[in-house]
Amino acid sequence: MSKVLLALTSAVLLGLSGCADMNAKQSTSQSSAPAKATLSAEAQAALSTAQADVKAAKAKNALWTTADNALKAAEEAAATGDNATVLKQAKLASDQAQKGLAQLNYPMLKVGD
Repeated sequence: MSKVLLALTSAVLLGLSGCADMNAKQSTSQSSAPAKATLSAEAQAALSTAQADVKAAKAKNALWTTADNALKAAEEAAATGDNATVLKQAKLASDQAQKGLAQLNYPMLKVGD
């Protein structure tokens, strides 16, 4: 029974690694897009701040998924040159990352005696 389970698990992992490899090849072919669009100084500063805040939160295991998703959206908008979206998403990412870091200072919840 355990040999069958091991064989099935191996087959599934092998299949998934093949799918992951296909996606990697597609993403590298798409990365040869035209040069980055220019961002305003304010948008670039907001993006840099958000990246630093998210990095700090990640280093302390306090990164919220909302901060991570907002940073990814800001970086995608930066690639297209959408200043308004970069500002909005970068500010959201910074705010959520700072709240995640602040949450570390909250007292631990005690359950029971």
